[in-house]
Parts: sequence; structure tokens; C-alpha cells
Amino acid sequence: MNKKIKDIAVLIEFLAGSGLAIFFHLVLHKPEAAYSIFGIGTLLSLATYLVREDIDKTRERLLAQYHHAHEVTFAISRIRDPECQVKAHELMAGTLRTITLLQQGYIPMEETEFYLEGAKQMEQAVRHAKAVDPLTTGWDSRGALLNFYQANLRALDRGVRLTRIFVISREELVLPDAQKILLTQYRDDVDVRVALRDELPSASDMSTMDTVSSFDFAIYDDRTVTDAFGQPGKYFGRKTSEAAEVAKYLRLYDLIEHSAHPVALENDQIVLAGEVISRAS
Repeated sequence: MNKKIKDIAVLIEFLAGSGLAIFFHLVLHKPEAAYSIFGIGTLLSLATYLVREDIDKTRERLLAQYHHAHEVTFAISRIRDPECQVKAHELMAGTLRTITLLQQGYIPMEETEFYLEGAKQMEQAVRHAKAVDPLTTGWDSRGALLNFYQANLRALDRGVRLTRIFVISREELVLPDAQKILLTQYRDDVDVRVALRDELPSASDMSTMDTVSSFDFAIYDDRTVTDAFGQPGKYFGRKTSEAAEVAKYLRLYDLIEHSAHPVALENDQIVLAGEVISRAS
């Protein structure tokens, strides 16, 4: 109906302009004015028609965008059960957190995806991979972590430097499980270092970095970062290649590296290199 009314309006405008032109030509005997009125009236009719068409198309696009943007809201509003409504809002809150991560340039990943992405990035590394890790067990037994470590070894065979700083306490350093992990990686030519928890940068040192770290992240060729979340949740970790975000992790790595100790092998035990030097002197 609206379309028909608009078409009739165009016809009425055209007829009005034409009738006025005929009046000037036949009744007032002013053909020049008649031609001008006819031409101007036709142009005005065409212009108003095009403007109305453009307004209609814009309105349709805006309505489509509005419905698309509020599709989930409309769907939730149609839920009648109060308990289902609460669950729907919880799901939306989680989705919004994920979208916030994506807006910041981070891709959230589950545990298997996280280690798969780490292996992929390690395979693509050509210069230097820098890692900070807690002393996680399972390097030689858990499938995803074992496959990730195998990618580490292949990168070392290609000539990629691999520095791994383990964040532990002094008491953990002497535990058999910790020694096993440290010895294995040390003998595999990983540049193993140890950062003692009580010597790490304070929260105030990192407060300006806008990065909350779990001290479980890796930087590949200074271009991509994978970082495990410190708290359990829907996702295990995240990845980013945003230059500004990578720069924050590089700064954090530098702070941790500055506090880290090189290690040495003494009587089949991994010890802090500084302590070996002290005893020797």
C-alpha cells in the first residue's frame, strides 16, 4: 500500500507540473514559461522520487541491522521460564567476555587448542622462542603437552634458539619431579633458566603494563604470544599477534629474565649457576 501511494504521488506531481505548463501555454500564451515549468516540474518529480527511494532503502538497511544487532536480545525476551532466563543471561555474560577478548586482539582457546597452537607456532619459528612456564608435570606423559615439546625439539634441530624460564620456589627446585623436567630440557639443549618466585618483579613493577600474567606464556619470534590463564574457566589460554599486546609481553619477559638464574649441572642435579660459582670461589 505504501509503495502504491508513493507511485501515485509521483504521478500526481508529474500531472500537476504538466497541467500548469499546459495552462501557461494554452491560456496565458507563454510557451517559454510553459516549457520551463514543464522541465522544472519533471526534474522535481524525478528528484523527489529518487530521494524517497533512497530513504526507503536506508530505512530497510537500518531495520535489518537493528534486528540483526538485537537478534539475541529478542530471542532471550521470548523465553518465558524465569530459570531459563537466568541461564540465558549467564551464557550472554560469558559470550560478552569472549567478545571483549576478541576486540582486544586475543583468540581464546581450550587446552588442546592451546598446545596445538603452541606447536604450530614453534614449527613456524625461525629465530628465537621465549617461554615462561610454571613447573607443570606431564611434559613426558600428557599427550598435548608431549606433542608440544616434540615441536620444541624439532625447532631446536632447525637452529631456533629456545629459552625457557621456569618459575618455581627454591623448595621446588630440589624435588625429584622438578629435577626430572629440568634435566630433560637442559640435556635437550633448551636454554633453561630458573626464576624464583620470591625474586620476581612485584605487582607495582608490572602495574603499568596492563597485562595480567599467569607466568605461563611463550613469545615466538617476537610476533605471536600464547598465554595460559591463571584461573580455570571455559578457556585454557589465549593467543595474540597484535603488535601492542606482544610488546607488553616482551616487556614482561624482560623483567622476568632479569630476575632469572642460569642453571648448571652438578652431580646429575640442576642447580643455580650462581651457587656453583660461589662454592668454587
